[in-house]
Amino acid sequence: MHAPLRLSATSLLATLSLLMAACSQEAGPGAAQAPRPAPAAGYVTVTEKPFTFVNELPGRTTLYEVAEVRPQVTGIIEKRLFEEGQTVSSGEALYQIDDKLYQAAVASAKADLATANANLTSTRLTSGRYEKLVKTGAASQQELEDAETALKAAQAQVAAAEAQLETAEINLAYTTIRSPISGRTGRSAVTPGALVTANQTTALVTVRQLDPIYIDLTQSYDELRTLRAAMASGEMKTVGNDQAQVELVQEDGSVYEHTGTLQFSEYAVDETTGSVTLRALFPNPDGALLPGMFVRARLPQAKRENAILVPQKGVARDPTGQATALVIGEGNVVQKRQVETERAVGGQWLIRSGLEAGDKLIIDGLQKIQVGAPVSPVNTEAESAKAEG
Repeated sequence: MHAPLRLSATSLLATLSLLMAACSQEAGPGAAQAPRPAPAAGYVTVTEKPFTFVNELPGRTTLYEVAEVRPQVTGIIEKRLFEEGQTVSSGEALYQIDDKLYQAAVASAKADLATANANLTSTRLTSGRYEKLVKTGAASQQELEDAETALKAAQAQVAAAEAQLETAEINLAYTTIRSPISGRTGRSAVTPGALVTANQTTALVTVRQLDPIYIDLTQSYDELRTLRAAMASGEMKTVGNDQAQVELVQEDGSVYEHTGTLQFSEYAVDETTGSVTLRALFPNPDGALLPGMFVRARLPQAKRENAILVPQKGVARDPTGQATALVIGEGNVVQKRQVETERAVGGQWLIRSGLEAGDKLIIDGLQKIQVGAPVSPVNTEAESAKAEG
């Protein structure tokens, strides 16, 4: 029983040997292995587009208008006509001073004016009579001149009386202390019954206008000078009025809902900080911005028409710190470029030099490729568009 089994195993081994020999003869000793496919390299096409340089600058909120209200006449406060912290309009009454003495002064000034007018009428009639008498020889020229002088003195008395009446009426009006600006009142420094004096040093109340509000920003003069030089050389352009809107970044990183406008730049450099001050004006209808707050503002300052922005992952640094990028050249061969970055813009680099429009910048598959080796290009933008479609 064991002999047939041994014979079958021997026959099987012989058959396998013959098959392997036949395969070796067909392949031949010098047959080449199949080439490996080129690794895939995802790329984006470098393009030029307009770019506005936006600087994020620190700043502080400043009141648009502030008025310290003081009395212009002396007297006793009768009433306070506002609630502390309320919003008042320009010209709105804030305090009432006892005005009895000032009403009497007005009445007295009116009486003086009436007396002066009566005297003027009398002297005018007298002057007219002397003119007629001089013509008939019944009065001398000297008497006529005296009458004309008296007439001029009476006219001056009327003018003085009118001025006194106007002064008395102004002082009477000052007994009602009004807000010079629209804004929000602070706390009152006096209560009814207090004696106040004209032009005293202590303010009765302070009115602050919160809407709109100023933002005073500081910027390095060296950075501002670089921007101006680039604009003077034609490398950059001044942004248009419709683009020069200032955005305010709040403490939590959110953007304030209202945009502001740049008002002016200081023409002096702070000696201690080497910076200049820029002032922007922001709407503040809800009073969300209070004076003295520290904020950051994004200010468009210049525009480059042919800027190049590329994804940050397409730019690397060599051991010396030099920025480099890999691009797909002729024949789909990887080339290395030295580039100069200008600033980070979100997840992109603004390129100063080293890349040109039309270059195929490799951003994916960087670990599998080598400089000088061929790759299989994959347009990542087109692939993304297909996936979204």
